[in-house]
Amino acid sequence: MKRVHVAVGIIFDTDNKILLAKRPQHLHQGGKWEFPGGKVEQGETTSEALIRELREEVALEVASTSPLMAISYDYPDKQVYLDIHTVKSFSGQAKGIEGQLIQWATIEDLKDYDFPAANQPIVEKLLSL
Repeated sequence: MKRVHVAVGIIFDTDNKILLAKRPQHLHQGGKWEFPGGKVEQGETTSEALIRELREEVALEVASTSPLMAISYDYPDKQVYLDIHTVKSFSGQAKGIEGQLIQWATIEDLKDYDFPAANQPIVEKLLSL
């Protein structure tokens, strides 16, 4: 099974809230909340992929990203390598371009959302900040 390289954005607004998106039901882990991002394509850096994905998915123009952590996780049907970056410098109003629900949440509120199992270490790290 091929491991999918995913660029994940922890996007902080000026109030220190974090942008979440709800995965469409038909996708892997559908119906769960996630930190926006997407697959890193051939020849892209994680930062380039994240900037592209955030433009395509949530209409944000990202100036820069900073590495936070990385996680390898094996689901029964899929293997993922999550390359997680923080985003604090962006312009635009976030919106779910692909029809997905989006929500700004405080760090404390993250524990109340249903995330895919691979995202739990991210939530734990953010709660510890």
